Amino acid sequence: MGSLRRHAAKIQTTILIVAIFSLGFMVGNLSSIAQAQANSMGDTTQAFGVVQEAYNIIKRRYVDAANVDVPTAVDGAIKGMIESLGDEFSGYLNPEEASNYALELQGNYEGIGVTIDTIEETGEIRVVSLIKGAAAEAAGVLPGDIFWEVDGKNVVGLTQSELASIVRGPAGTQVTIMFKRGEEFITFTITRVRFEAPNVEFEVLDGNIAYISLAEFRSNSRAQLERAFEELDINNREALIFDLRGNPGGLLSSVVDIASLFIEDGVILYETFGDGSEQVFEANGSYADIRVPIVMLIDEGSASASELLAGAIKDLDVAVLIGEKTFGKGTVQTLESLSNGGTLRLTIARWLTPNRNWIHDVGISPDIEVPYDPVQDGVDIDPQLDAALEYLDSLE
Repeated sequence: MGSLRRHAAKIQTTILIVAIFSLGFMVGNLSSIAQAQANSMGDTTQAFGVVQEAYNIIKRRYVDAANVDVPTAVDGAIKGMIESLGDEFSGYLNPEEASNYALELQGNYEGIGVTIDTIEETGEIRVVSLIKGAAAEAAGVLPGDIFWEVDGKNVVGLTQSELASIVRGPAGTQVTIMFKRGEEFITFTITRVRFEAPNVEFEVLDGNIAYISLAEFRSNSRAQLERAFEELDINNREALIFDLRGNPGGLLSSVVDIASLFIEDGVILYETFGDGSEQVFEANGSYADIRVPIVMLIDEGSASASELLAGAIKDLDVAVLIGEKTFGKGTVQTLESLSNGGTLRLTIARWLTPNRNWIHDVGISPDIEVPYDPVQDGVDIDPQLDAALEYLDSLE
């Protein structure tokens, strides 16, 4: 129980330092969307010719034209096009960022080991959770710390991708970060490390309660959970607590597989596209036949695929949700590789719960709301876990 409480806020989430929504759902095909956009624009060759025109003027007239880097200019043009969509979940990764992202999808990281999100009211970027044993945790960084300066540069106002690109770096190199913590400013010089973040952790708690936490929805998450179920011998326990706090999402195929462990049959989610078409995802028949009470822990760091699972669980009355309202991301992204080595992350659909609720910017409310602030409450206590245990005890 003590080891669990030391990382009570589910700090083992696996993204190095990217947005909690960054994984999204890796699905989709952009061809029909691209064609529709082309048709709406008419003569796209003429429309985009102005980009080349602007570049030619820069090369001809700009005072430092000799120092203009073509790949950098192209990256800027693509970023501007994506930003014009006004969609915070779409973005462009340049070739270096795309390469790092591919490694992260495999669970390998080099950096300080935190996840981040943006405070909507202020635009500031804060730490959501920390990787157990990685550099940030060892240095003393806490959930809730707000990034203020990186290597002497003010970072307030940067996007999450921009911040991530300067905080990341090869293992063994150092980065100096000033955080705002409450009304104080605290500076850490952190040596970046290489690490593989855990994805599934489990143990048996007092009272013969099985506890499993899932960091993100990867391609191998279903198999890892099945092994955890087997080792815990779930149906010979009193109950199961399934922890999705701080889980930023992942692969659509993974969440459908995992939802099917809990849901015997029926709709798990609907996907709706811009052309009015719809795709229905149902339980795939791999039900785990869990016969003990289930509590699912959620918080504001539970996003995307985590919300999809929580939404299905809630609509179908499979488990009790305890914690805080989730992040509120109800869209689906795809990754498309570009010829320059970069990658587009583009929103292609909305997803709905089995009851056809769209939770975007709303989130999923728990059945039992229990607030938890690791900064104020401390990381050695976990009121949400305590509430789950108290609820399960009340069932006896």
